Amino acid sequence: MSDQALKPWRLDDLQNVGHVITEAAARMPDALAVAAAKKKRQPNGSIAYDEVTFGELEQRTNRMARGFLQSGIDTGDRIALLVPPGIDFVACVFALFKCGATVVLIDPGMGRKNMVRCLADSAPVGMVGVPLAHVARMLNRRKFRKCVKNFVVGSFAGTKKVSAFDSIDGDSFSPVAIKRVDPAAIIFTTGSTGPPKGVLYRHRIFIEQAQQIRDYFNIQPGTVDVSGFPLFALFNAGMGTTTVFPDMDPTRPANVHPPNILDAVNRYQADQSFGSPALWNTVSRWCIANEVTLPTIKRILSAGAPVPASVLKRITSVIAADGDAYTPYGATEALPVACNSASVILGETAKLTDRGMGTCVGPAFETMELKVIQISDQPLKSIKDCQEVARYEVGELMVKGVTVTDCYVTSTDANDFHKVRDGNSFWHRMGDVGYIDSNDRFWFCGRKSHRINTKAGTMFTVPCESIINTHPNVYRSALVGVGSGDVKTPVMVVEPEKGHWPGGAQKQQALTDQLSELASRYWQTDTIKHFLFHKSLPVDIRHNSKIFREKLTPWAAKRVKV
Repeated sequence: MSDQALKPWRLDDLQNVGHVITEAAARMPDALAVAAAKKKRQPNGSIAYDEVTFGELEQRTNRMARGFLQSGIDTGDRIALLVPPGIDFVACVFALFKCGATVVLIDPGMGRKNMVRCLADSAPVGMVGVPLAHVARMLNRRKFRKCVKNFVVGSFAGTKKVSAFDSIDGDSFSPVAIKRVDPAAIIFTTGSTGPPKGVLYRHRIFIEQAQQIRDYFNIQPGTVDVSGFPLFALFNAGMGTTTVFPDMDPTRPANVHPPNILDAVNRYQADQSFGSPALWNTVSRWCIANEVTLPTIKRILSAGAPVPASVLKRITSVIAADGDAYTPYGATEALPVACNSASVILGETAKLTDRGMGTCVGPAFETMELKVIQISDQPLKSIKDCQEVARYEVGELMVKGVTVTDCYVTSTDANDFHKVRDGNSFWHRMGDVGYIDSNDRFWFCGRKSHRINTKAGTMFTVPCESIINTHPNVYRSALVGVGSGDVKTPVMVVEPEKGHWPGGAQKQQALTDQLSELASRYWQTDTIKHFLFHKSLPVDIRHNSKIFREKLTPWAAKRVKV
């Protein structure tokens, strides 16, 4: 590639995020844009990959965009996309962006019931999906009467094939006039603390996010990223980064087959990878057990939930000696917010986390403002209604910045609870609690809705769980409150490490005694008297890391007499 191609380019002048592909193709047309593992193995059992360059991807998205427009998709139409990770997924997304359509991105891992509800709430006028998605649409046709502009990736009777656009001339495609403030996508939250909510992404949000992430991590064109989280691949295009989709089920990252990740890394000499804590917990354990390393990897990004120090320690031991792991913090509504690194966590903050001080997610990104206010479960219409707390005092986090989305479009009442007006701008209430230290770093103490009001005062989940998680036989834990009324009894639900399940009453009592003694050493946990054991805590599908405490509470209530 030329010197010009290897220099990061500014995205300030772009109006339509779909044109990041155009920019990349102009600078590095022959560079690999996407490689995706095929489901069918080679005769010798090896993994085969489909590949497309930036130049080819530009032509393909132009043909598809022109085909969609000629087939009736109009600027502003909401089009649901249900295509698995791969070249078709990336191409469809950017083709719809180029059309000016609003792409409704549905995570199939949220389960059939939630998926149908989210689709119905977003009210799409069309769908681009694989045959199975259209089967679901037909079975729920009463909910999708207006969903008439439909296209199939593959073949489905009576539905226009996306492959029919392959013969269209892509060179003569005329870009649709779009402004940066126009809607680009609707992306749903994980639903870890309630039903998934549809967040409106404008073109400027995607563009700003790509630029913020690229500049913070100094991601250069030509970087190769093995993607354990498909949506992150959309940012890669804006950075001139190659996306490699490994052979894995993205809805079950904890169950990934580690050799498949290694195959993708080694095949393409990847120097970066994004994946959930659960994914890297599995991969790093396998690498250490099999004495295998990933010497080309210089940067690991892991998000979705706090990343345990033990996982970070394993990760950094198997990647390049000069590499590091990073734990960007944010949410679907605001990303990125802050970031910390394994080197800082392992060298400084992990020991404080183990003592119940919360998880340090680091300082804010340069364009992001943080404010910690008194916790409230009520709407706050104006910044005048917010009372900022002192440093080190736990409160509710609000953020403001160029990558903060401005509204929900499917659960509109949530706007009253999450958006706070500040003159001509606004703050977003993250729904997280924590505090800011003297170095302007935010320490995450859990979700606001998960805090427990007890006789001894308010208890926050992450500080308490971090203490219990230091026991060598504990994989993870979850604090819940049981009992009627506002004052609850704290119960710690523990998932033991594999191979350490306390079988029999005697072993369970022994482990309970050990955990009780551990809890008694710290003021954050000394009032916890009830410990329960669970073989597999319920977690979110997207990351396999966020614990569904709402599901554990009734389970615990049946087992603890208050």
